[in-house]
Amino acid sequence: MTSAKSARRPHHWRRDLIELAALFTAVAVADAIANLIGHQPDGPYLLMASAAALVATAAFHTWWARRHSHAPPPDETDAAPAGTGAAGGIATTASGAEGAGEGEAGDAGEAGTTLWRMRTTVLDAPGSLAALCTALAGLRVDILTLQTHPLAEGTVDEFLLRAPATLPAQELSRRIAAAGGTSTWIERADAHDLVDTPTRVLSLATRTALDAAELPLALRQLLGRCTIHSLPAVSVTGRSTGQSAPVEGVLEETVMRLRDPSGGVISVERPYLPFTPTEFARARALVELDARLGPRVPRSEDVLTLPEGNAITVRRADRADLAAARAMHDRCSQNTLGLRYHGPVADADRYLDHLLSPRFGRTLAVQTASGRLVALGHLLWDGDETEVALLVEDDWQRRGIGSELLRRLVALAEEAGCDSVYAVTQSRNTGMVAAMRALALPLDCQIEEGTLVITARLTSEEAAQPAVPTERARR
Repeated sequence: MTSAKSARRPHHWRRDLIELAALFTAVAVADAIANLIGHQPDGPYLLMASAAALVATAAFHTWWARRHSHAPPPDETDAAPAGTGAAGGIATTASGAEGAGEGEAGDAGEAGTTLWRMRTTVLDAPGSLAALCTALAGLRVDILTLQTHPLAEGTVDEFLLRAPATLPAQELSRRIAAAGGTSTWIERADAHDLVDTPTRVLSLATRTALDAAELPLALRQLLGRCTIHSLPAVSVTGRSTGQSAPVEGVLEETVMRLRDPSGGVISVERPYLPFTPTEFARARALVELDARLGPRVPRSEDVLTLPEGNAITVRRADRADLAAARAMHDRCSQNTLGLRYHGPVADADRYLDHLLSPRFGRTLAVQTASGRLVALGHLLWDGDETEVALLVEDDWQRRGIGSELLRRLVALAEEAGCDSVYAVTQSRNTGMVAAMRALALPLDCQIEEGTLVITARLTSEEAAQPAVPTERARR
């Protein structure tokens, strides 16, 4: 009741005073007219007609004032008479039902909307952002998050938007351009983008801290669609590649080069959209975190039993396993090494240091109960794509080890958000072909210069896209 009383409208004494003055004026005018025409022959009739016109005018004024009043509506709480608890309960229930209906409509609206990530550049002037927001409001677009990236000239505004599903991206871009936005970039977003930026950056930093192999993936998720290459300082043949970058890194519009803590350079390219200084600072902070923590790989192990009863252990491997991997190479036949490396096998050992580096991907090792390494599986970051490769020692082939490694590598690729994985082998490598088919995923097969490239699509959206490019770097 206290809130209801405080909500009563104040008394408009100025309006009452004006109406009282108008009343006195009307009485004076009526008296003058009566004295003027009252003594004429038709005076009584004229007075009656004037009275009727006055009553009609008053009635019209009252109706008009009530219909078009600008005053707020009367307080429903005060207007309801005492003792109407039942009626009040019915009103409350109806209001609750109406609210539920609005919630259902809101859910339906959610289902009929699309999430977009949009970035545009505006002038660094008052009102520029307001013009964009007004244009978005005119399209019934909700702004869920907003980030600003100051530049030397202008400001880059990055939005996460919820728009009607019927609104095409071209129309959205056209309205933004009309509102002053330039260099506009729009792409579909998903529910993962609803996480606010500080939380997302902290999550990526945590993943990087736990696993050195996560750095390229964290950079890709931080910066959006981009191509990341780890360029080693020394090639697999032992020669210097000349790849280097200053400690503070280099930013050149659509390319940033960061010094790799393990040697060489991490190159990040995004041809369609220049990087901002803010993005460059965030990427450099992740790389500095990786450098301070040093080499690290999660030490999880799974013990499995083969059909014949032998126990094997599957775990992550890194450069600490280099000696054991070389010993396994020495026990492998030339045919097995040839199927794995697709070329001269004399240089196979030189690839191991590169393959076991967590900077270039993830490696799973299989070891026996005695601790001897008998198989390696590699998941290699290849720019925008991901390669899988297997090497199983001759005496341990045809026991399901390769299939188990491949299944785990594909699971790691899905966890990393990869759209597909590809394997490069030869058509006579029936074991690798059978293992890829056993994944029960959509496969694309291509023959490239006598080499078989099998691509497994991990998402249905990517299944209809073209196969992998026609050129592969030999591992």
